[in-house]
Amino acid sequence: MDFQDVIVEKLDNVGRITINRPDQLNAISRRTLEEMEHALKEFRNDQTIRVIILTGAGEKAFCAGADLKGGIFTPETDSVRGARLARMGQEFTEMIEKYEKPVIAAVNGLALGGGCEIALACDMIVSSENAQFGQPEINIGLIPGWGGTQRLPRLIGRNRAKELIFTGDRLTAKQAEQIGMVSRVVPPNRLQETALELARKMTSKSPVMLKLAKQAINRGIEMDLSSGLAEEVKAFRVCFTTQDFKEGLTAFLEKRQPKFEGK
Repeated sequence: MDFQDVIVEKLDNVGRITINRPDQLNAISRRTLEEMEHALKEFRNDQTIRVIILTGAGEKAFCAGADLKGGIFTPETDSVRGARLARMGQEFTEMIEKYEKPVIAAVNGLALGGGCEIALACDMIVSSENAQFGQPEINIGLIPGWGGTQRLPRLIGRNRAKELIFTGDRLTAKQAEQIGMVSRVVPPNRLQETALELARKMTSKSPVMLKLAKQAINRGIEMDLSSGLAEEVKAFRVCFTTQDFKEGLTAFLEKRQPKFEGK
């Protein structure tokens, strides 16, 4: 595919997708979403890629949300088209959330609206000190439609999420870190380096175990504790059927680094 809105890179075992519309604050158009989906599908099929980094070009924005100036919707948009637009964004954020490989959001500058929702769907967020997070849809007569009303309360708690969504206020990177929304906050010039270091640390682990751990966490968080523990046992049981488990334990006993092949 000839990418126009995103930059797709392979950095050894790490795939990086950069939203490349800095003049539009990396706002999302239909084409942008389609290109990101295509890049994720390519990396899914590439067995050499074990972790994904999702970021934005420039220092001003990770992603400022839907491209309103580009006409992704207008004051004349009807409810049927509005619902389609919501599902379009939700399908992409669900794709990230259920993706078989870990996805790290490296957030620089603004992560607003759909941009914040994309970051929330990732497995973890590494943030620049200049980042700001928010769901400002209320300010133009909307509510979050790409998963914000569902993922944000699950991540930071119902009442705090309601405050952000009802007011449209923004969080600084430090505030987001304090409430558990962001994993790490680093100076802007260290953002990509830090995200890449974290990604490469994960690439040394078993891709099978990363997938199983992600599934167990994501499925279990929606269940009561007893059901979640049963989900964990199911995933734990699968571990013993893999070559990676045998290699990991053998390497430990032989006091050497394991060589996981994802089998």
